[in-house]
Amino acid sequence: MKIMKKIIVLSLISILLLSAVGCTQEPENKVLRMSTTTSVNDSGLMAYLQPVFEEATGYTLEITSAGTGAAIEKGRMGDADMLLVHSKSAEEEFIGEGFNEERLPFMYNFFVIVGPADDPAGVAGSATASEAFQKIADSGAFFISRGDNSGTHNKENAIWQSIELDPAGQPWYQSVGQGMGQTLTIADEQQAYTLSDKATFLAHEDSLAMHLEETDDMKNTYSMIIISADRFPESNVAGAQAFVDWIKTDQARQMIAEYGMAEYGEPLFFNQE
Repeated sequence: MKIMKKIIVLSLISILLLSAVGCTQEPENKVLRMSTTTSVNDSGLMAYLQPVFEEATGYTLEITSAGTGAAIEKGRMGDADMLLVHSKSAEEEFIGEGFNEERLPFMYNFFVIVGPADDPAGVAGSATASEAFQKIADSGAFFISRGDNSGTHNKENAIWQSIELDPAGQPWYQSVGQGMGQTLTIADEQQAYTLSDKATFLAHEDSLAMHLEETDDMKNTYSMIIISADRFPESNVAGAQAFVDWIKTDQARQMIAEYGMAEYGEPLFFNQE
């Protein structure tokens, strides 16, 4: 009888264990797909942060980069779990689509106006970006636009609008439909002006010079958006939240604050307070 009781008890335990295994949820998705703007990628920031984030959290970060417009479109199409972009108007339009998502600003740098070292339009010394663009237009100096619906391109358009000028079709204005690195290369080849984020410009080797930087109207804020499960049920919300939580840690904030100091003597990005 004792042997029979032991057999029955062991059988019940085995059944319970099998039932528990059967009820276990699928393993958590450890791949986080991030769609980001070219500036944080071309500047090297993401390559710098990625291995530390992955070691700290156990997630594998898959990064694709494009202009903000294209980066956000990946969120619309379900090809990303989170966005890291820098165009407030485009971000707010995306959030306004009604899927309970939130714009989370976390760092910033500055746009800069760069151009030939001899500054033929006399941009240096301008008080604002609007004043600088007016000088470029008045002088007819060559200007290269990204023309790619990126955050930088949106900022450029806003500056032209502030002086009520549409440069499209002007002989001195060229829209190239390229990312920031390639746009800088073209501007260098043609000895033209362009608008760039400061981080990508400093990381890019060319003969252009910065003529306007860190004015009040040139702040460039970067934000994160988690693609909600309301938009796509398969979105890796947990992974995206892990990145949001990690980027707020003292470790990540110190890394951002120090990035660029060794090579350029100044940080390329600043933490949002």
